[in-house]
Amino acid sequence: MDNPYQKRIVGSLFSAQSLFSAALIAALTLSSIVAADLSGSESAAGLPATVILIARAALAYPAGLMLDKIGRRLGLTVSYALGAAALFFSAWAIFQGSFSGFLIGLAFFGGSRAASEQSRYIAAEIFPPNKKAKAIGTIVFAGTIGAVVGPLLVQPSTTMSENIGLGAAAGPYIAGGILLVFAAVVVFVLVRPDPLKIGRQLDAQLAEESEIETENGPGRSLKEIFRQPMPLLAAGSMVIGQIVMVLLMVITPVHMDRNDHGTQTISLIIMAHTIGMFALSGVTGWLIDKIGRRIVIASGAIILIAACLLVPYSDGVLLLALALFLLGLGWNFCFIAGSSLLTNQLVSKERGRAQGVGEMAVALGAGIGSFSSGIIFAASGILALSLFGIGLSFVLLLWVVWLRIPRKQAQLLPAGQD
Repeated sequence: MDNPYQKRIVGSLFSAQSLFSAALIAALTLSSIVAADLSGSESAAGLPATVILIARAALAYPAGLMLDKIGRRLGLTVSYALGAAALFFSAWAIFQGSFSGFLIGLAFFGGSRAASEQSRYIAAEIFPPNKKAKAIGTIVFAGTIGAVVGPLLVQPSTTMSENIGLGAAAGPYIAGGILLVFAAVVVFVLVRPDPLKIGRQLDAQLAEESEIETENGPGRSLKEIFRQPMPLLAAGSMVIGQIVMVLLMVITPVHMDRNDHGTQTISLIIMAHTIGMFALSGVTGWLIDKIGRRIVIASGAIILIAACLLVPYSDGVLLLALALFLLGLGWNFCFIAGSSLLTNQLVSKERGRAQGVGEMAVALGAGIGSFSSGIIFAASGILALSLFGIGLSFVLLLWVVWLRIPRKQAQLLPAGQD
């Protein structure tokens, strides 16, 4: 990052995404308990996460359109402000004892997340193609900050909320809302010049250097974009990585409980998984820029296969920790490399829409993985889940290998940017 504005923008986006991640985890920590208490039924415990996921998937494309229409800076500011208002509304609903109000607030929060998740693309937009992956990895690393800070907010925020008479359960939502207010201010004040403007300038420079003629229209349609092999592989990498990761991650605590592991051990295993998902993101981005997107996607698929092979036979804590770490790392490779490959195949006028579709697909993949996990586990056990994960990962690996075979294909960008 050579230019001052690049450092400032990436640092600001990283800070805002860290705040959002902490707010998300703080809100989700007690959401199942709050839902069960407000509804009077334990069967409603999973609804908060489901509502956030559905809203994230449904609003990902509109969020991308918004970022294209009003700019990255203003679009993210609006998104974080919406998320803050949504969490404050959920806190109010908890105080009022309104289950429907609680879910409505979380639905709008899920919409805010749809835009926030595109921060990694916005950071990449201000760099040339050979540096985009490192920027994406930096923003993904923000999840590590949230994973540490979010749970730490729960206890003091519940105490604070109880002391002021709003009820303990409202505390994490109030704290999360405050964090998102700060995130909105950080983006509005510091994300200048707008990355959309910078991205257009870089696109024009790249086109001039490569002697590619640019169009003055709105860019290619989504159908035209995703008919090309590289954007399709990029989306496929993110979605398959998400499904495989969620399939095993969701059910691992149940698998461990059935094998007489205590809650402390389960927490340590999930921590190892979280480290694999986020902690090495900067290294992943650097590696992608050095050796290429498709090689890292293939490596991610191989790591996912290794994790799936280990999980069913990992009775010991250390081996299971390794398996879940590898599961997170494989996801990390597929997610960051896929994100980088997708943004490298788009020009600025296309990015919001196409990346919004990518985010929608990732959210749906998470939903498919979460929904399928319990069903497959109940019917056939952890081995069947692992075999399913191996099959999907192998498809991704074959996909990458197939695209390495020389053939005539249309390319938006010069060779070497995939």
